[in-house]
Amino acid sequence: MSARLDQRFAGTKRDGRAALVAYVMATDPDQETCFEILRGLPKAGADIIELGFPFTDPMADGPSIQKAAERSLKAGGSLRNTLDLVARFRKEDSTTPVILMGYANPVEQMGVELFAAAMAKAGADGVIVVDLPPEEDAPLRAALSAHDLSLIRLATPTTHDERLKTVLEGVSGFLYYVSVAGVTGAKSAGSDAVRAAVERLKRATSLPVAVGFGVREPEAAHAIALTADAVVVGSAFVDEIPAGAKDGAVDRVLRKVKLLGDAVRTARQLEGVSQ
Repeated sequence: MSARLDQRFAGTKRDGRAALVAYVMATDPDQETCFEILRGLPKAGADIIELGFPFTDPMADGPSIQKAAERSLKAGGSLRNTLDLVARFRKEDSTTPVILMGYANPVEQMGVELFAAAMAKAGADGVIVVDLPPEEDAPLRAALSAHDLSLIRLATPTTHDERLKTVLEGVSGFLYYVSVAGVTGAKSAGSDAVRAAVERLKRATSLPVAVGFGVREPEAAHAIALTADAVVVGSAFVDEIPAGAKDGAVDRVLRKVKLLGDAVRTARQLEGVSQ
């Protein structure tokens, strides 16, 4: 339902390429450094930004993003501070889609209607709530819909055809395919398995299909970009923050984004693939 998301995917499709979805954790390593990273992401090659809001028990995330959440919380990270970052970013960039990603507890604490209204006011485009199943997200979906915001759901290698119908009901923006059965950043799926999964998902939905979890190197991003509509990278970026601490963190993250972004952007051209 987000116009920015629809326009961005229409643009990358017109250009004959996949999009790069770049994940960073809000307030990691602190609010100001994170904002400098955010504002640099589009120029570095991020087509869509996925901004995590910290939670004390990020059960779907591997060690890299768990540590990012710990750094964020230590620096005062919260859902409200995440929304503040979006609002600041939106003053400078009116076109790059921003998706929030996190867990249900902070959203429930704020209240779904207040959360949706705050998202709209800040300029966010949608949200992924990892631990909220389709059977329980109707109130959130209705609140988001009232503000033309997208609820994005996850499909996994174990999502069978009947379950997929439920996953796809009422969603918009894109479908996020978790390419491995496990946590973020822990391992990567083979390109053949990803290709087959994307082809199956595209038979079931007209939504763009984004593939993530385990994409760390340009070679993996290149392979996924040949068939998926978007490649999601997170752990590879947040790992650059402790490596550089606060000093140099912005440059280190943005260099990594450019490396992965170039791989995604050129993949089909280099392989002579057209979609």
